[in-house]
Amino acid sequence: MSGEPTEWEQGLIERAARRQAAIVAGLAVAVVAFLAVFAARHGFFDLKVYYGAVNYWIHDHGMLYDFLKPNSKYGFTYPPFAAIAMVPMAVVPWALAIVISVGLSLAATYALLRWLVLPIAVRERWTPWFALAVAFLLMAAFEPYRETITFGQVNLLLIVLVGVDLLVGVAGRRRWAGVGIGLATAIKLTPGVFIVYLLVTRRWRAALVAAGTATVATLAAAAVDPAASREFWTAALWDTDRVGSLAFVSNQSLQGVVARLSPEHPSTLAWLVLVVAAVGVWAWRVRTASVVEGFALTGVLGCLISPVTWVHHLVWLLPALILLVDAGLRRRGLLVLAAVLYAVLCSRLVWVFEHGFGGVGGFLGSNAYVWASLVLLIFLPLRSGARGEPSGVAELREEHRVAA
Repeated sequence: MSGEPTEWEQGLIERAARRQAAIVAGLAVAVVAFLAVFAARHGFFDLKVYYGAVNYWIHDHGMLYDFLKPNSKYGFTYPPFAAIAMVPMAVVPWALAIVISVGLSLAATYALLRWLVLPIAVRERWTPWFALAVAFLLMAAFEPYRETITFGQVNLLLIVLVGVDLLVGVAGRRRWAGVGIGLATAIKLTPGVFIVYLLVTRRWRAALVAAGTATVATLAAAAVDPAASREFWTAALWDTDRVGSLAFVSNQSLQGVVARLSPEHPSTLAWLVLVVAAVGVWAWRVRTASVVEGFALTGVLGCLISPVTWVHHLVWLLPALILLVDAGLRRRGLLVLAAVLYAVLCSRLVWVFEHGFGGVGGFLGSNAYVWASLVLLIFLPLRSGARGEPSGVAELREEHRVAA
């Protein structure tokens, strides 16, 4: 018998393709309209800080942490190794820096979708391009994602560095597992929570490699500019005025919740108690989670326990949301929960309380994204499976083998 589809089957395939193209086109129009009305335009504010600081450091031979973006109080807040990684911005014009920033973020987006969405599409026998297109358009409407793009932030690149270790390293590159996490930690410190994840899950070699990589990168930066490193580790790191008020509604961390209860005198003890509780829940859950679930839960934890988690940092919630949707394909109630959390995180709800967050309504609304993070940390379903391999990766590898 011929393997070619019959004329009737070919007609079905073509009609399905047209239907999928129409759905993607309609969703694209809806997302563009939504962004045109609701999305804030930040003019690559953070990228301007990076670009200005690196150029000031390289061309004007100024102190990296003395630079302030014109007409603002904001300067470079990352470790010196991040500035070394951004040195190429000192040799390109501003317009090209924007193109590179957006291009790298889109490439990171594709990697993330390929790792997390494509295995689901293969398992469910969805058309891959259709699943990826729908997922990308939904991501484009997701407030933390669009803020990452319009601020010119590095969040997506850090997620990919971590993902290379956890979602690719487990599939056959164990020798280098930990390097990505170490580099991400040297760039922005907060991914260091994934080193703790490696320790909790007893991946001793990867944890050692990650810690060693972060240390070597940090020492290399100190060798390049000892003064900048000394300034960062002794002063800039501890100067919270460099990043803004902890009570600002964009700070959707547990520290932000505590700070909004008492902006003038936030309780350090209350914050520490909440952090310990969150870490305890996380440690209990990730010990039996698969790698992809650990990746997702640790991203959520990082957002909760960091002293400052601006809205764009919540792009780290994306893996957990995708896994919640995946679980919802088997339990419809979870799909409803995923839709509600997604809608909240697209809504700009917290900004309603930007100038006042008193009372019960203000407390609940101004911390809405923190509540979403806690729901994901506590209720994200865990599947029993191989701890060494993300759910769906085996199916994806088999699909590629058959296609080859």
